[in-house]
Amino acid sequence: MRILILCTGNSCRSQMAEGFIKSFDNNLTVYSAGTNPSNQVHPKAIQVMQEVGINISNNYPKKVDVFLDEPFDFVITVCDNAKDTCPVFIGKVGKQLHIGFEDPAVATGTEEEILSEFRRIRDQIKNDLYKFYKIM
Repeated sequence: MRILILCTGNSCRSQMAEGFIKSFDNNLTVYSAGTNPSNQVHPKAIQVMQEVGINISNNYPKKVDVFLDEPFDFVITVCDNAKDTCPVFIGKVGKQLHIGFEDPAVATGTEEEILSEFRRIRDQIKNDLYKFYKIM
């Protein structure tokens, strides 16, 4: 089973989603990418994922174009429809799904408030993608 997770910057939500799906089943082939990739995975995304035992520190943002010639069973967009323009995958795909999340990278406030937002989104991603995993 091949899964591609798409977002805009590929620095937070899609990276966390990739980490979780891989943790659910190491027999799955999972990638994440963005339409406008950031320079690095957000340090707070790395931090909050390490808090739950998942290391994404070696991940890096990738442009979706590198996957256009590859087939996927599922392509999942994780952007927040209200705030982001969700990317569309034009490669060969079995099913496209949207499981949207707010972007924790835009959180403001104290350091603890920002981390709290990253943790909240992380936990939503885990819960929603586990539901997907159980029915796929």
